Amino acid sequence: MTAAITLTTVVGNPKRLSRTLTTAEALASAIGSTLGAEPRAASIDLAELYLDGIEPPHGGFEHAAAQIHSSRVLIVGTPVYKASYTGLLKLFLDQLPPRALEGTLAVPVTIAASAEHRLLADLQLRPVLAELGASLSVPSLALRESELRDLDEHLRIWTEANAPVLEASLASGRRPVGAAA
Repeated sequence: MTAAITLTTVVGNPKRLSRTLTTAEALASAIGSTLGAEPRAASIDLAELYLDGIEPPHGGFEHAAAQIHSSRVLIVGTPVYKASYTGLLKLFLDQLPPRALEGTLAVPVTIAASAEHRLLADLQLRPVLAELGASLSVPSLALRESELRDLDEHLRIWTEANAPVLEASLASGRRPVGAAA
């Protein structure tokens, strides 16, 4: 695959410019490289987006929603807070219209302090993304904070293992509803 693909990261860490954001952006880059594609990546740091308030509609939210709508791949990252994804991410996802992720390949990413929270992405985040219409054909990336020091290796293993499914999903020609070709 050599065509450009649009990847967007949405990160629900309340701390601006977080390790979660860095991890999600690194995964977007790794996916693009693994597929041999020229990625067009955009990042939505929800801590930045909601600096001026949380009530939609506001220009930042509308811009973020449009960016997501035009993406082929959406990487949704969150730290584990109190055994769940963050309220900031929940707020954002709740503000999206029904089926907003239709035709978008979503990859949940979680960073947890303990191994007990590794299943958060699969048990809590994937169902919400599916409800919004996302395709979830690849496994979540669940990392512990202690694994971030070897992030490149974890990303290499994840992308190599999932490259065939990513390629097939993107080659299927499914585009986000209403997005330009």
